[in-house]
Amino acid sequence: MDQLLQALVLGIVQGLTEFLPISSSGHLIIVPWLFGWSGFIDTLPFTVALHAGTLAALLLYFRDDWIRLIPAGLAAIRDRSFRGDQDRRLAWLLVISTIPAGILGVLLNDPIEKAIREPTIVAILLVIAGGILWLADRWATGHRPLSKLTMPAALGIGLAQAVALLPGVSRSGISIAASMFAGLDRQDAARYSFLMATPVTVGAVLFEGIKLVKGGEVVTEAGPLLVGILAAFISGVIAISALLRYVRSRSYNVFVVYRLVLAALVLAVFLTR
Repeated sequence: MDQLLQALVLGIVQGLTEFLPISSSGHLIIVPWLFGWSGFIDTLPFTVALHAGTLAALLLYFRDDWIRLIPAGLAAIRDRSFRGDQDRRLAWLLVISTIPAGILGVLLNDPIEKAIREPTIVAILLVIAGGILWLADRWATGHRPLSKLTMPAALGIGLAQAVALLPGVSRSGISIAASMFAGLDRQDAARYSFLMATPVTVGAVLFEGIKLVKGGEVVTEAGPLLVGILAAFISGVIAISALLRYVRSRSYNVFVVYRLVLAALVLAVFLTR
């Protein structure tokens, strides 16, 4: 029962923090550390399960977008032209934004995972990335519609997303901040971030799945695995919908404050221990 409860909690944490700009990887280090949890939740099969749950949330929520974008992107290759079609253009902007995270993820994911596991380092990165999000929210003009996003700006957003390999940075947070620095408003920045996250999450699931197969790991805890997937999926759909509604009329400041409070809590617990 303890494993089922832990899987449920971490599935919910993964789904919410993957899409809210507060860092899923950071929370998946901090939460078990705070409660002293270990075991199956630290294994690769459980990590793959959580990512599969959030991927399912992305595919469900943005299914209509991808039904348009994938054929549009292929049509652009066939015709060697965008032909003024915004879906064709957006599809290839997303490809450009995905490339840096894909390359750096393959090269650096494992070394970073092994090197940065200390909650105190995660706390520091929560504060730094929170400051970047605050600056973007404060200075962003929101003058550029998504249809006018340039290829160099898309590449820059992709490079920023790659920084989220560091636990505590947040993939959604840093890509939203970069999108706002590029001129997008809060809602378009969030939407572009979520669309970017889809191919990156597909890549992460495949990358981790291949490691799982090569390692010959056998899943013996089917219950916690299924609970984690389902919890990540449901909470992920809720988080996407809630954030897109929230930022229509509000700033990202509440997430910046949350980051600071969580970092302070981690440092306080670390000092008392």
